[in-house]
Amino acid sequence: MAKIKIIFVTLAILGAIGLAAQEKTFTRQDTLRGSITPERAWWDLTYYHLDMKVNPKTQAINGKNTVQYKVLKTSKTMQIDLQEPMNISKVEQAGKSLNFEREGNAFFIELGENQIVGTVKELTIHYGGQPTVAVNPPWDGGVTWAQDLNGNHFIATSCQGDGASMWWPCKDHMYDEPDSMLISVNVPQDLTDISNGRLRGVTKLDDGTHTFHWFVANPISNYVININIGDYVHFGEKYAGEKGDLDCDYYVLRDNINDAKKHFQQVPKMLKAFEYWFGPYPFYEDGYKLVEVPYLGMEHQSSVTYGNGYQNGYLGNDLSGTGWGLKFDFIIIHESGHEWFANNITYKDIADMWVHEGFTAYSENLFVDYHYNKEAAADYVIGTRANISNTQPIIGKYDVNHAGSGDMYSKGANMLHTIRYLIDDDEKWRQILRGLNKEFYHQTVTSQQIEQYMSTYSGINLKPVFDQYLRATNIPQLALEIDKKCLKYRWKEAGKDFDMKVKIKVDGTDYWIQPTRKEQEKKFKQAIKEVKVDRNFYINLDLKY
Repeated sequence: MAKIKIIFVTLAILGAIGLAAQEKTFTRQDTLRGSITPERAWWDLTYYHLDMKVNPKTQAINGKNTVQYKVLKTSKTMQIDLQEPMNISKVEQAGKSLNFEREGNAFFIELGENQIVGTVKELTIHYGGQPTVAVNPPWDGGVTWAQDLNGNHFIATSCQGDGASMWWPCKDHMYDEPDSMLISVNVPQDLTDISNGRLRGVTKLDDGTHTFHWFVANPISNYVININIGDYVHFGEKYAGEKGDLDCDYYVLRDNINDAKKHFQQVPKMLKAFEYWFGPYPFYEDGYKLVEVPYLGMEHQSSVTYGNGYQNGYLGNDLSGTGWGLKFDFIIIHESGHEWFANNITYKDIADMWVHEGFTAYSENLFVDYHYNKEAAADYVIGTRANISNTQPIIGKYDVNHAGSGDMYSKGANMLHTIRYLIDDDEKWRQILRGLNKEFYHQTVTSQQIEQYMSTYSGINLKPVFDQYLRATNIPQLALEIDKKCLKYRWKEAGKDFDMKVKIKVDGTDYWIQPTRKEQEKKFKQAIKEVKVDRNFYINLDLKY
């Protein structure tokens, strides 16, 4: 079987993402990449046509990107991003060449025409070079130039965090997405390109190459646009979903088709669980694809990539340590969960990356809940607490392309699990998750918007909870002291404004308590023998008898 070798990467690397960013000194290049600069703010991106030729032998990409935009206010300078060693050779608008200057990874284009507010214009950017090779994808961005076991070229892009401008010129900031996009990829005739959206056609050329044209009908983030090139074979099915039949297409290496047909039966199970919890799949117009790649996998919109070796777990391992993580393929479930949280609801600033990763890590738990039971799901998500470091805040620094701590995965999931049990109404919780995907459908958002929505529709002021788990590092500690018939309780190791009720069990009976930083008392008729705290609340306990 044509299975590629994958280096095992633990969740410690995920934590290192945020830690490394916390320790760095930010530069002007960080600001140019991570902020809405004046040269970005004046125009609204409406459409891309990315047209490129990929040369596997020279590991080069050359092409052009036509950028359509709407003028929001008058300006003469546009920022377009493209990272070294790639380079822009020419920019054209209305048949005229435009002048531009490079400052590191940012190009500033001087526009030749008056930019009239409300008008829609376009320009074409010609570019090329040998893009950065991804050393450890998907955590290390760039292009992977590999071969399958039959010696065929096997190529893929992955660039979250590092940015799409590693391999093509674009407005490389998350706040603005094109409303639609055409991706044209020219490759040798013995290879196939799979990209986002639906295949409009294939153009055969006389030079022994052919061009695949993929159209994306929905708004899409730069970083989830991808090319996947290999000796692919295809099979598919239709899923009867909430909005009708959803086309599910699978592209895998030729020798892996039998394994894939069996293993990808998890896709309908994923869709059934996530449409129940989150609402309809957000991209029916573009379909759902699962595409084999020479790295672990990633959440490319309508073109989810897969490299988990046709096995359950995370490269065969259970990240929860409970056994439940071996009931499903981590990459199929997790990366597909991003279609709702990352691709449908997208952060404006990478500092709020938890909106992607916290909810999606939590989606693994909800998959277990739907197909097994609620207690199994609790086992799973509580088991992932062992992966949490609590050394850096989950939310990063704004306007400098800075992701927070890798705790955004497991800690984010456990925070959401805690909020579910704090709300104590599973149907209300489900409607909140579905409501998020409806309210912020195809939008870029801030953490504050998500936090406020959940507070409003839960009927609980969740601000102290979000502040404690997202913006601080210490886990709240509940101090309980039993003094005969009296239970004393208060919060320790928490912010001064921390406020969260907790469910406890006293001698087998459930009670809710509302601790504060000030000690309180609850009296019982008989001497207290045993107190337990509901395990679903992600807190520490200091219990004294």
